[in-house]
Amino acid sequence: MDLVFDVAELPGPGQTVLATDLRRSPGGKGGNQAVAAARVGATVTLVAALGSDGTGDALAAHLRDNGVGLDGVVRLPLPSGTAAIPVSTANAENMIVVAPGANAHLTLDDPRLREIVAAADVVLLQLEIPVATALAAARQARHAGAAVILNASPGGADPAALAELAAVVDVVVVNETEAAQWRWPVPYLVTTRGADGVTVLSDARRFEVAAPPVEAIDTSGAGDVFAGVLAASWCAMTPERAVRRAAAAGALATLVPSAGDCAPTDEMIKDVLAR
Repeated sequence: MDLVFDVAELPGPGQTVLATDLRRSPGGKGGNQAVAAARVGATVTLVAALGSDGTGDALAAHLRDNGVGLDGVVRLPLPSGTAAIPVSTANAENMIVVAPGANAHLTLDDPRLREIVAAADVVLLQLEIPVATALAAARQARHAGAAVILNASPGGADPAALAELAAVVDVVVVNETEAAQWRWPVPYLVTTRGADGVTVLSDARRFEVAAPPVEAIDTSGAGDVFAGVLAASWCAMTPERAVRRAAAAGALATLVPSAGDCAPTDEMIKDVLAR
């Protein structure tokens, strides 16, 4: 669950600032990405952990209402994950602090969860869950022949574990800050650069995709929308077209003041790409 604080300026170290508004909205990188993929027409099953609390109930309802399959969602006797997100009203930039809660205890020990991963065409991973769980899922997906996409965020994972992950993923998605920390070769390295677009490095070539110009009001969740739409598009079109579609979706996401509910529909994306 995201707690979003609207502030005139993001605080610096040791600084206290007053918020002009506080909003609660569904979040979590995995949940945001699942909703984004579902809204553009993908059949999505989320493998995740929620706490056995009211927050978990609200998050599950949000996912269900957006067409995300919940067969892979486990409920644990723990608090659900929570994020504190100050958002600058001056330039829409944000800072994020996450308390993982139940997310930190997700495993693939249950054969049912491994079966869900193995049945997928594309498996999208991120690092708000234990890196060992992400690695287990990537290996399971690779063995089953699925495309594996890793949003290597948040940063700070053990470098040795990331090196193991790099060996079993097809696509890594990072922002500019995370790109500076990623040093392992992968078939596709996709770097999102906000209003400056997207850079893709592959075995064969490098290419750039421009971001549609928008007047952003909140960038939180835009990277998740990008990753979710990229995963939904990856097996259906060329990499360049998939990245272009995802970039349009990420730009549209910045027009909505929440992370969990900012993903556009397929028709909205088509309209932007047609301009």
